[in-house]
Amino acid sequence: MSIDLFLLIASILLLFSLLIGKTGSRYGVPTLLLFLLIGIIAGSDGLGLQFSSPRITQYIGVVALSIILFSGGMDTHFAEIKPIVFHGIALATVGILLTAFLTALFIYWLTNNFLQTVAFTFLQSLLLGSILSSTDSASVFSILRSHGLSLKENIRPLLELESGSNDPMAFLLTILLIQMLKTPHLSGWLVAFEFFKQLILGSASGLLFGTLAVRFINKINLDNDALYSVMLLAVMFFLYGFTSFIGGNGYLAVYAGGLLMGNRRFVHKRSSMKFFNGLSWLFQIIMFLTLGLLVNPKELLPIAGVGILIGLFMILVSRPLAVMLSLTPFNGMTVKARFFTSWVGLRGAVPIIFATYPWISALPHAKTMFNIVFFITILSLLIQGTTVSMMAHWLKLDLPSPRSKKLKEFDVEFSDDIKSAMSEITIKQEMLKNGKRIMDVSLPDKTLVVMVKRNERYFIPRGNTQLEAGDSVLVITDDEEQLKETYRQLGMTPNP
Repeated sequence: MSIDLFLLIASILLLFSLLIGKTGSRYGVPTLLLFLLIGIIAGSDGLGLQFSSPRITQYIGVVALSIILFSGGMDTHFAEIKPIVFHGIALATVGILLTAFLTALFIYWLTNNFLQTVAFTFLQSLLLGSILSSTDSASVFSILRSHGLSLKENIRPLLELESGSNDPMAFLLTILLIQMLKTPHLSGWLVAFEFFKQLILGSASGLLFGTLAVRFINKINLDNDALYSVMLLAVMFFLYGFTSFIGGNGYLAVYAGGLLMGNRRFVHKRSSMKFFNGLSWLFQIIMFLTLGLLVNPKELLPIAGVGILIGLFMILVSRPLAVMLSLTPFNGMTVKARFFTSWVGLRGAVPIIFATYPWISALPHAKTMFNIVFFITILSLLIQGTTVSMMAHWLKLDLPSPRSKKLKEFDVEFSDDIKSAMSEITIKQEMLKNGKRIMDVSLPDKTLVVMVKRNERYFIPRGNTQLEAGDSVLVITDDEEQLKETYRQLGMTPNP
């Protein structure tokens, strides 16, 4: 395929994915599932695009997952996760181990007693359970944020912390089990040493180089402000590459580095975080489209039965048990909150990417494992992904959605360190009943009109500036309470 045709097809798939995703999310369909299905439709059994390289898929997945984890880490605030940080660590470590082990027991029992097509050894079952064990960060971030869910009992930061930090544990288990299957007589002490080495080097590298990167970015003076985002991207790739090179876990380093940098001040932080948010969405789309192209739908039919049974077992048994047992030492979370936490154990692109590792290593039944993982991912997104909001409402764990702070006419944002609140208001005729000058409009003392847009013209007003119906004004107040008082005095609802 020529580069011209490749770029044309890629752009059409991206644009189509964005349009379909926007439409589907309105009806509760997970956006990432739609991206996956578009890839399947465009693939060899659909429109005929030929793509069958697990290695290229793995490369794309590594880049995409690194960006998603780094962006997710930067978006996570220490203040939000502080009350549940040990809960999240327990889920990301003990929870993964328990999920993998319980799922492996079921897979071994099922395939050796009821199936004639494939019979996994216990080590192979444990490998498949490990691949499936992690909660997918891309799916969790996407669904929680696209639905705008606000949850009680610190559930949302717990879910985001768990999904962002449990991939390294699942990856470690996957790689170690592949090594054990390739080298049956591998020493148990060597396996344990490798396990802890990757954890320690991964976390230490992320925190160390994240700290150094903040200092470096704050001291260097680049002529072009846009290059700061590029520099941050280079830092992220360095974190993954260097940590993996010295034998640590690159995914853990990327997440830890992003978490540290997101909670420190550095030059052009706001624009850099916006850059990474857009980049993470782009690579989520690319990753899911690529995974959809890689799978052959007709190969999913023979494993549909085992896929459904394993998927339902994970949703209803192994994941809930792992969550309940992992959180047993902690008080303060209700049973309902723990059950909801288990329900948002979404499978996604990460297990599919991890499933390419045994495939590339040419292990027995590796392609069957890949197809099972792919099928379970679709099942999880269909059952769990479409019912997250409904389950939160049913368990009475949802809160009223916060007022949207998005500005349409004024491209202005405050730093997170500034606690003032701002909003744009469209002037209506009834607001001018006491006079058209700004000083005549009913506004609290702590509310300031800082800019006016009239037609296509922007200007900074004074007290005697006359307003007209249809003007858009940018107002700034001390805090959210003062902003609500402004709405009240103007006769507006709290959620304009």
